[in-house]
Amino acid sequence: MKRASNLPTTPRSDSLHQALGHAISDKRLEVLRRIGVSGSISQAAREAGISYKAAWQAIDTLTSLSGTPLVERTVGGSGGGGARITEEGRRLLVLADELAQARDAVLARHAGAGASASTGAGLGVQTSMRNQLPAWVSLVQSQAQEDPLVLVRLCLEDGQELTSSITRESADLLGLRAGLPVLLLCKATAVEVTDRMPDVRAGQCHLSGKVLRIARGANRDAVTLALDGGGTWVGFAARPFGRRKGQRAWAVMASSALVIALDPHQS
Repeated sequence: MKRASNLPTTPRSDSLHQALGHAISDKRLEVLRRIGVSGSISQAAREAGISYKAAWQAIDTLTSLSGTPLVERTVGGSGGGGARITEEGRRLLVLADELAQARDAVLARHAGAGASASTGAGLGVQTSMRNQLPAWVSLVQSQAQEDPLVLVRLCLEDGQELTSSITRESADLLGLRAGLPVLLLCKATAVEVTDRMPDVRAGQCHLSGKVLRIARGANRDAVTLALDGGGTWVGFAARPFGRRKGQRAWAVMASSALVIALDPHQS
């Protein structure tokens, strides 16, 4: 019996490239590949070092991105059931392999000119999130063994620390661990800028910087902060904002608003 799905039954093979955006960044394609070898989702999860739930999340994400079922789950029979990759799933893996080979060829061709795997660092996709900063994972912490959320402590260039709240499955799929370089993202609309040291509540974190620009608005001002370690952070403040260019201000946001991404150029 196939796993229930609301996706269209007509294959949309032309959209498979959408599922390749994170091929280098996480374990999703690895999970799919292991399912193809073992015919078992639980076995693929064990081999990839993640939970069964995280393995299904990986497949669900790839399926949503590609727009067509990639794995069919079967039950019953002498083997007790298992899973098999669909034709589109196999095609996705072929495309992923060819993409990896092409990327390696490009890097090798430009290596003599001083290019490296870090050239053009970033997500490699277009995003509306204005706030993007390199960071390092300093701690991945769970409040309880069965808690579906984990707290990821992140350190910036200037030593400031932020905490992101993400699902345990996402942390597993990204392979988050202490010392791992990541890219930190946040929508500017999720950031509140204040002219005084904030009283940060549970589930919040903050950054400090000097005012670089103020864009006056009808009700709120868009404020760009220059961080001490380099980079900028944008948020909104109630108008009129009580700071001038060069003065210190603070950005406050919910830990759940911070998105963690892996640089696809990192091996």
